[in-house]
Amino acid sequence: MRTDDARHNGQRGYRLSNALFAEIDRVVDAGMWAVAGLRNGTKEMKAIGAGNPFPSKDLENPALTAAAIKEEALRFGFDGCGISRAEALDEDAARLQKWLDRGYHASMAYMGRHAHKRVDPTRLFEGARSVISVLLNYYPSGTQTDPRAPVLAKYAYGKDYHTVVREKLNRLLEWILSGSAPVHGRAFVDTAPLLEKAWAARAGLGWIGKNTCLISPGKGSFCFIGTLLVDIPLQYDNPVDDLCGDCTFCIDACPAKALVAPRTLDAGRCISYWTIENKAAIGGAFRDRLANRVFGCDICQDVCPWNRHAVPHREKDFDAPPGLLEMTREDWFNLNEEQYGRLFQHSAVKRVGFEGLKRNLDRIVD
Repeated sequence: MRTDDARHNGQRGYRLSNALFAEIDRVVDAGMWAVAGLRNGTKEMKAIGAGNPFPSKDLENPALTAAAIKEEALRFGFDGCGISRAEALDEDAARLQKWLDRGYHASMAYMGRHAHKRVDPTRLFEGARSVISVLLNYYPSGTQTDPRAPVLAKYAYGKDYHTVVREKLNRLLEWILSGSAPVHGRAFVDTAPLLEKAWAARAGLGWIGKNTCLISPGKGSFCFIGTLLVDIPLQYDNPVDDLCGDCTFCIDACPAKALVAPRTLDAGRCISYWTIENKAAIGGAFRDRLANRVFGCDICQDVCPWNRHAVPHREKDFDAPPGLLEMTREDWFNLNEEQYGRLFQHSAVKRVGFEGLKRNLDRIVD
């Protein structure tokens, strides 16, 4: 939708140059984002028929094999698929170490473990030659109706993405392994020391925005990422240009000032960290910055101009359970354990548990 409201971020009054908005519209309208293996996010996609067997005979032709994998990924319901060479990410390794040295991982000590595996997939899966990255859109068709209600991150509306993405990814991997040629691989969905966003960017599925999210032109940033490592060579995609330009909406909008520089997140300030990862008490100074968020935070994505073209997902498992989006502020503060179980038994919210969610509700400042 292109309205005057879209050109002016009404909630916060931020303005972006007409030139950059025009560039976003041009890129999306021209279909310049529609590289091979990326489902059209602005037009209806024709149903893909029954899949074909994995083309083992084409292994000597990496281009044909890659094209077949991308087609099958779309058939399984993914919204994008790109492929990159499995090799050490030297530049990302340096950035990761600098981020760790500055303590930006806060209490998440696991981020510092197995750092060598995070930047080199061959250490995670011996013999890996190709990294297959997939995207699955989770942008909802509707959001919470009570503007006073505690706010859930959109990814927590439906079923836990680990389960949904892993199921599709395992099916894709099984299809690849089902051929007559000896192929080996492993699937990962935010479950191993792997820089998924970096690999998705190398595979041409988007670029890392100033909010540290992967931004896919034509789709935006509300996408989950899954990764396959396989031991066969494939045709590799080229990265796309960084199109953030001089926009700083995400940095300016963060109430906790967690984006300390473009593409640099201080997790110790991030609302998502404080409402999910952190177990300690929140001091008064930070309580004022929670911005009514009870689990996760989407502010830096909501203000991103590239999400103006986001379209609702097609995955039923990501639909919110009946009644969740209609909950009033009073409903939230009167939530009991039985209601919690009914609403969130399959959601990522279960990660904090009922007591954790109530704790977060208690932290919200009137």
